[in-house]
Amino acid sequence: MVEFTHAAACMEAAPLAAARGIHMVLGASGLNAEQLQSLDTMSREHGIGVIVAPNFALGAVVLKKLAEQAAAFFDYVDVVEAHHEMKIDAPSGFSLAIARGMREERGRDFERNQTEIHHLDETRGGDIGGVGIHSMRLPGRSAHHEVVFGAGGQTLSIRHDTLGRDCYMPGVLRCVREVGNRPGLTVGLETVLGL
Repeated sequence: MVEFTHAAACMEAAPLAAARGIHMVLGASGLNAEQLQSLDTMSREHGIGVIVAPNFALGAVVLKKLAEQAAAFFDYVDVVEAHHEMKIDAPSGFSLAIARGMREERGRDFERNQTEIHHLDETRGGDIGGVGIHSMRLPGRSAHHEVVFGAGGQTLSIRHDTLGRDCYMPGVLRCVREVGNRPGLTVGLETVLGL
């Protein structure tokens, strides 16, 4: 089963597929740790493979890997993500995965300036482990992720833009080919690719 909706729909469909012994490639946005644990349990109980990938674009997973490697060298970082106006969740599941991956690789929270005066609530974005996350939803975008690191006298930006949905197919096909050979839960296209 290949599923690309959202977390709630995914978690309704997954038990039905698992009970029938069907391997799953899931790109649903916003799966949380509890839901991933549930998918892991299902996969083991039914002897199936489940691949969950927050993003199937090869360039996007390379961005994530580079950001995780750079995380050790910077104390400040923000993630800016933009998607089409029809995306129903914010922030994107992939931006959450980037933030969590950087925090995990770094081994501690990032520094985050605590602004004293807020002229408009929530303009600093969300915060995961000191990583600020900013979301935009507007026409003219497919998907955009940018990681901006800051240090004294410099910034480093790593950016990926999805220009069309066709960029997802090589990653999806790779996962479809691999899922039957990977019992249990595998998280991230980067894991499938061995990055």
